[in-house]
Amino acid sequence: MAMRKFYSEIKGLKVKEVPGHVKPMLSINYVKNAFQRWLDNYHAKYIQTSSVEPLFHVCYGGLIFSYLVALPEERRHLEHQEHAKEHGGH
Repeated sequence: MAMRKFYSEIKGLKVKEVPGHVKPMLSINYVKNAFQRWLDNYHAKYIQTSSVEPLFHVCYGGLIFSYLVALPEERRHLEHQEHAKEHGGH
């Protein structure tokens, strides 16, 4: 949705005008305001309506976080197994 809005904004610009349009979006204040708008929209959509979805968001976020934390160890384990297979291990 956000990408569609961004695309529609830059669709009519010339290539030389795009950096001038994008540069203000990369400032700290713009990012802070965008995050605050996102929080306000999230609060209005899920928290004020007593929805169960924030609980699901926390569960999915925890699942993804734990997967990302365990990923380096799993990769090392798989590399060790491949190395053992190459060198006659079990």
